[in-house]
Amino acid sequence: MNIKILVSILLLVISQEPGSAQSSSPNFILILTDDHGWTSTSTAMDQKVPNSKSDYFETPGIDRLASQGMRFSHGYAPAALCTPTRRSILYGQTAIRQGTEESFPAKYHPDQHDFITIPLMLKKTNPAYKAAHFGKFHLQGNFFPEEIGYDESDGDTNNSGGNMFEYKEDKWMKTFFSGDPKKADHITGRGINFIKRCVEDGNPFYLQLSHYATHVDIQSKADTYKKYSSKPRGTVHDHPGYAGMLDHMDASIGRVLDFVEAQGISGNTYIILLADNGGVEFIPPSSDKMNHPDQNPRKQRNYPLRGGKWVLYEGGIRVPFIIKGPGVKPGSQCDVAVTGYDLLPTLADLVGYREQMPAYIDGGSLKPLLEKGDGEVSRAEDALFFHRYAGSYPHSAVIQDGYKLIKLWRSKNQTESIELYSLKNDLGELYNLASEMPEKAAKMEQLLMEYMRKVNPELVQDLMVKLN
Repeated sequence: MNIKILVSILLLVISQEPGSAQSSSPNFILILTDDHGWTSTSTAMDQKVPNSKSDYFETPGIDRLASQGMRFSHGYAPAALCTPTRRSILYGQTAIRQGTEESFPAKYHPDQHDFITIPLMLKKTNPAYKAAHFGKFHLQGNFFPEEIGYDESDGDTNNSGGNMFEYKEDKWMKTFFSGDPKKADHITGRGINFIKRCVEDGNPFYLQLSHYATHVDIQSKADTYKKYSSKPRGTVHDHPGYAGMLDHMDASIGRVLDFVEAQGISGNTYIILLADNGGVEFIPPSSDKMNHPDQNPRKQRNYPLRGGKWVLYEGGIRVPFIIKGPGVKPGSQCDVAVTGYDLLPTLADLVGYREQMPAYIDGGSLKPLLEKGDGEVSRAEDALFFHRYAGSYPHSAVIQDGYKLIKLWRSKNQTESIELYSLKNDLGELYNLASEMPEKAAKMEQLLMEYMRKVNPELVQDLMVKLN
């Protein structure tokens, strides 16, 4: 046999071995921050909205990531609370489909083997993939990350893994000093060690770094707290302890960027930053989170957005969302509405997953946006859907074509009503257009209800019972 042909065959065989997969299959790093508001970075999440960045916080690591990748100005967490968002990202589904926030339906337990997850999908595409999850897991599903495709993890962790306080009232009123606030260095160190081993072994990888920051309790290094205590306060952001906590987490993000570059894998690695929900609207939070901004004595922390964590106004679900990777234009901005449950189909598209996405996947691939900076996301439903399961103020939302409808279900704290906003013209959701545009409101409400009845009829039935 011709020696050149023999060499070519050997090289082809070697390229298919797990040890050499690093050169062909992309790596993915998802950095999931906690309770992190859209305006809580020093980079504007929308270059057309100057006050979409902080007037006090400093985040050079996130700024650097944004300068190297694409910002999604209309990037949404799948929910206004951490647990449903984490589930939604992992399974590519809306929080409406997945059910109550307090407990994960039994059908999602790994013993059922019914649902695909991000790590399982990657391994099905290429068995050489390694996957790790470090930091806050908090699916409340009574199973471990290793049971759904991860090779390594910190276990079935929750908020307590990053806390220092014992008493609930302390978490809003005090700043705790620590050498490693919210364990950001620990989480990042574990991740860097994992990356190093994958590169050495030639394995492509998926790494999720799920930070406990910036969830309360509030922690900071003493010198960082001193730095922000001496800095002039902003009109929106003014808490030196929170600023120090964010500063420390941001520095850990810079460490990840440095290490990926040092390993020489930047050209084959996607780095994704996303928050699990918006920041709290005040420190401490207000008692009525559904208040119209005109009723508040000062600007909310997610201003110019309305509300914050716990509610489906923009402050609760519009969050920092950045993707850096091969072919993504540095320093670019995409204004198409995207969400965390788009990540599973996006990664599937990027790795060449050959099977059709299951019918229960709600998200769509962002690959066309990453390549062109604009376009459409092809989802089973041409809209984004949200629900807040709060017993005292349940509400649902749908976003489509720049409009957002919020359906407030009757409860002890609110009467049933509909709110309609033009996000293009009214970013702060100050002017309810439902009475001015009744046909539009009715059409969007119908869209929302049809989706809810299709994927979770039990939820609709429960909500309707409460109305009677």
